[in-house]
Amino acid sequence: MNIDLKDKTLNELEQIIAGLGQKRYLARYIFQFIHAEDVTDIEKITPLSKTFRKQLIGQGYDISKLTILNKLTDKDGTVKYVFGLEDGSRIETVLLLDGKRRTLCVSTQAGCKMGCEFCATGRIKFRRNLSAGEIVDQLYCVQKDSALISNIVYMGMGEPLENYDAVVKSVQILNDLAGRNIGIRHITVSTCGLAPAIKKLAYEKLHPRLAISLNAPTDELRNRLMPINKKYPLTKLLNAVRTYQLKLRERVTFEYVLIKGINDSLLHAGQLVKLLRGIKCNVNLIEYNPHGGCKYKGTGMEQMSRFAQVIEEAGIENTIRLKKGSSICAACGQLGANLNSVSGTGESIRHE
Repeated sequence: MNIDLKDKTLNELEQIIAGLGQKRYLARYIFQFIHAEDVTDIEKITPLSKTFRKQLIGQGYDISKLTILNKLTDKDGTVKYVFGLEDGSRIETVLLLDGKRRTLCVSTQAGCKMGCEFCATGRIKFRRNLSAGEIVDQLYCVQKDSALISNIVYMGMGEPLENYDAVVKSVQILNDLAGRNIGIRHITVSTCGLAPAIKKLAYEKLHPRLAISLNAPTDELRNRLMPINKKYPLTKLLNAVRTYQLKLRERVTFEYVLIKGINDSLLHAGQLVKLLRGIKCNVNLIEYNPHGGCKYKGTGMEQMSRFAQVIEEAGIENTIRLKKGSSICAACGQLGANLNSVSGTGESIRHE
């Protein structure tokens, strides 16, 4: 099995190069050519001698690349990319446009084990974790096809903190000055609530923004919507958040998908206020996005506004996030809804 150089941090490359009897500084050339110049062929890393390039190839090193199977564009400007992985798995990545702000929503797993009741990704078979190289390459492919990305959110297919090591490594790679040099405050990692991993994240050298997919103010309701709550109920989850904040003194974001008649009453809003009391946070109120086979409906704007007013009056900053990309199943909770077919409407292209 080939060893993917795109999956390595600069420090890891230095160790590889030294182990092959070469000068460590050559690792920086490899890293820059892969992560700053988007080279996918070892032969094109010209600062390396021809002999050394052949040595790398002969010993099973290569540079992975994703294949764009389909590209779908919504009338609101949202773009969804369907990528093919080398083992035949498929993932989806979404580019969101908001004025000059370009946010890329990347996937971290092919499928998802979490089984959240309202999420299309949780209905498809989990295949595997993505490598750090496959995570960062989503950005490289989209930038090459579209334009520069200003923000990255780990909110696509899969649970990022279940693929902890690869996610942390990918953040290191994207943030590295020798690569894309994306500011750490422009990277957000979301989780459905893996409490031990949240605590662990607090002790990493790099600290991306943290978002928690909450969606319910009580254990009873959250157990119903999000099975992970049975393992890490709200008390454990919020204790982990408090530990995280005690270490970093940073605000966290709670994501709350509003589902009509399920979690959107003013009583629920009051319970949410009580639950989050004392936690430095903001809340993103997200319009629920139906998908094929789902039994839920989104809360109307009038009720969303009432819900927002209750938590606003209690001193909790919040933002109503309206659906984007829903016509191409690219909105929150819709990824994977149509992965059985990549023919769809839109432009089919391949990236080589």
